[in-house]
Amino acid sequence: MIAFFDSSALIYLIEGNEPFASKVRKELAGAFKRHPSLEAGLSRLTWLECRVGPMKAHDHATLAAFDLFFARADLVWVELTKEVVELAAAIRVKHGLKTPDALQAASCLQRGADHLFLTGDSSFNRVSGLSVKLLTG
Repeated sequence: MIAFFDSSALIYLIEGNEPFASKVRKELAGAFKRHPSLEAGLSRLTWLECRVGPMKAHDHATLAAFDLFFARADLVWVELTKEVVELAAAIRVKHGLKTPDALQAASCLQRGADHLFLTGDSSFNRVSGLSVKLLTG
């Protein structure tokens, strides 16, 4: 089982945006309880998107917090391979997601059906096969 972080979910968690950070922690705790071998996954797009805000704001402390998280050896990285991009194109056509969101959904789905997709964006609910946990509702 993999808990896949959309950028919004990871931003909530690392930046401590409440009440959303608490929702991420609660969801992860429940998922770990049900699946003790739960892995954390993310795409390189998440890495990019999470770093932009702190870089623009010259917020070195938040950037360092993200970099510390990204340096974890136990993360499962999904690279933007040809297969991921092809699936993202199909998702974009079928479900109307924007390109970055289609890439996130495809990245998660490339890891298989046994996943939990953590996000603050309800548009991901349109993607069939994506096990979305909406953190804003």
